[in-house]
Amino acid sequence: MPYFDAASAAPLHPVARQALLASLDEGWADPARLYREGRRARMLLDAAREAAAESVGCRPDELVFTPSGTHAVHTGIAGALAARRRVGRRLVHSAVEHSSVLHSADAHVAGGGSVAEVPVSSYGAVDAADFVREAAVEGTALACLQSANHEVGTLQPVEEVAHACREAGVPLLVDAAQSLGWGPVAGPWSLLTASAHKWGGPAGVGLLAVRKGVRFAAQGPADEREAGRSPGFVNLPAVVAAAASLRAVRAEADAEAARLRALVERIRAGVRAGVPDVEVVGDPVRRLPHLVTFSCLYVDGESLLHALDAEGFSVSSGSSCTSSTLTPSHVLRAMGVLSEGNVRVSLPWGAAEEDVERFLRVLPDAVAGVRGALGAPTEAGGGVPAGDSLVVDALGKRCPIPVIELAKVIGDVPVGGTVTVLADDTAARLDIPAWCGMRGQEYVGETEEGRYVVRRTQ
Repeated sequence: MPYFDAASAAPLHPVARQALLASLDEGWADPARLYREGRRARMLLDAAREAAAESVGCRPDELVFTPSGTHAVHTGIAGALAARRRVGRRLVHSAVEHSSVLHSADAHVAGGGSVAEVPVSSYGAVDAADFVREAAVEGTALACLQSANHEVGTLQPVEEVAHACREAGVPLLVDAAQSLGWGPVAGPWSLLTASAHKWGGPAGVGLLAVRKGVRFAAQGPADEREAGRSPGFVNLPAVVAAAASLRAVRAEADAEAARLRALVERIRAGVRAGVPDVEVVGDPVRRLPHLVTFSCLYVDGESLLHALDAEGFSVSSGSSCTSSTLTPSHVLRAMGVLSEGNVRVSLPWGAAEEDVERFLRVLPDAVAGVRGALGAPTEAGGGVPAGDSLVVDALGKRCPIPVIELAKVIGDVPVGGTVTVLADDTAARLDIPAWCGMRGQEYVGETEEGRYVVRRTQ
């Protein structure tokens, strides 16, 4: 059963499993105690910290372990903002940050702070100059920029931004959860966070690195553990396994990255060749080696994921058409790309070429089956002109139905005529303009909320 969702959680690396089992016997005692068992536990914790710090590219005393990557983000943002309150209360971040950053930003605003969100290109990358310009605004206490996007794999210009932020005197927090297993984050960043289950370590271990000289004020009740930055007794066996697996995957990273990048290129080409009306999203060059995302017109994302699961493939989706959300992924929304029928394939270490080839054989039929069940058109346009304009009432209908209804009637108006789609599904705001771009029609705009006008141009 091929598992293609490593960006959510990677399978436990064999080294992590070995280290976890061994440390369960050796690392159960309190590392703060002076007796034999405590000293043994302390040695394991110190060794794990040194190994993790070496992989991160920081000093061991700059790194602490947290209960998760999300906890690391929340702690890092809160501590940095609190320490620079006299400078200002402005937080800057990209529009495609992980939800943990966005939730921290919401809490900051609720507490009286302000937030500036930097837009991204259609590939999902910020413009470094734009980001730095926002970060350099007076009163900015902290800037946050992920190293690589978790949904589309696009790499951000972190090194360039980090140098400019340092010159501007603004600390930069980098969420490196998706990239740390592939290599260190370049540049003079100030704070860095990561999560072990993204690189094949056990869940429940995060990393927070705070460079020496960076102002930081831990929030919440004081605690003597982990430099006072992450309270509570660390899960030492999991920490040891996390550090050991990070070192192991980094030793294999260059060779595995080259192998998986070739498989991803095969998927990118195979999807375009085998599935009509598909958009591969994210930067085609500056991206993670193991991740590819694409969106399919006229497809219900939840149904497509179920169809692929029935064929033995575990993938994820940023589509609005899932049972867990009624709005498109904030990443796809910020990029302005097609959200319906969205599939993210993220290959784990050791993914087999034959599994990728079978995925490409299965995918076209899975997409066709979902489209058929939804009554999607097999061709764009067609039909007898019925007048200069038509109105399609798709109110109360979820994606991809509004776009399907539009596609069915676009040929019923003459060239130059318009179709107005009435839709209250949030995804329509992205998907109707995207459909126009893919079909060569003109998107006139949203003349009022929920009223989308399209002009037939061919």
